[in-house]
Amino acid sequence: MKTGSKKKGARTGTERAAPRLIALGGGKGGIGKTFLAANLSVALSRLGLEVVAVDADLEGSNLHTCLGVEPPPMSLADFVADREVDVGKLAAATSIPNLRLIAATHANLWSPQPSDEQRVALVGHLRKLPADIVLIDLGAGTHPAVMDYYLSADEGVVVFAPEPTSVENGYSFMRAAFYRGMHRWMSDEPLRDLIAQAMDQHNERGIRTPLDLLRAARALDPAGGRRLEKLVHRLRPRIILNEARSATDIKMGFAIKSVCLKYFGIEADYLGYVNHDDVVRKSVLARKPLVLSHPKSDAAIYVGRIARKLAAGSFRSKAVRPKARSNAPAPTHRKL
Repeated sequence: MKTGSKKKGARTGTERAAPRLIALGGGKGGIGKTFLAANLSVALSRLGLEVVAVDADLEGSNLHTCLGVEPPPMSLADFVADREVDVGKLAAATSIPNLRLIAATHANLWSPQPSDEQRVALVGHLRKLPADIVLIDLGAGTHPAVMDYYLSADEGVVVFAPEPTSVENGYSFMRAAFYRGMHRWMSDEPLRDLIAQAMDQHNERGIRTPLDLLRAARALDPAGGRRLEKLVHRLRPRIILNEARSATDIKMGFAIKSVCLKYFGIEADYLGYVNHDDVVRKSVLARKPLVLSHPKSDAAIYVGRIARKLAAGSFRSKAVRPKARSNAPAPTHRKL
């Protein structure tokens, strides 16, 4: 029986691979996380990838502003309030080819965060979106909703700024993700109890770092400890340093990578840095992504480099290939 013609080489909805979920988090606000989420989303879409940018910060939605998009009539808040169960309908088109946005505007300030069940359902919906990459801009801090989105993503990116408060809170973010992930993924009751105790930094066992936890787990249950070590590798964070002003700032990314290995037992990936650039503020004030408003600026070029690194995994599973690099000159900033 003839079922209708199909364009040669076209992929059907059932054939399309699930999108990669990339979560962008950070220990505190004001480090440029949403700026990076917006510009990386645009840069990825300009490489030929279908991108859905998701604003998961229901208590401080700004992603639409950084993208220069008017608040859409429906947002993630409608899913949380059970006014819309189909997350796909919340993905609004933007003026940027290949880029759609799920905003987080109009949240119910009395109860903005989704329940545990809604968070699980949301991630399931995001994995079914017709896209190559779903980039999730997380809220600041270590709220359970933030941690669950970060842990549910295929890749977690942690943004740091070269200042003590950001570094300290960034480590707290990764530590919280480590413990929550271990507690969620381990089914062994004795080890779950051990992890719960370790979450209290003043615990009587003297567990102060994730590496201390692994040692205690091996002593308590050697087989369970080995399983825990394998799970640790799922938490490999990818690091971006924003607002770098000097060579010392740039090296901070490598220092964070070393600390992850020493105290977390995790091999982190330093994706790169974005230097401090006065045009960043101009782009934010103009409500236009930097990679569009000032594509030849140093910061925009560095964002583009990071985007290409993030895109590499998607291109390995797609027929498309990155577009040729622009003729933009190499960064001229020499103070770094």
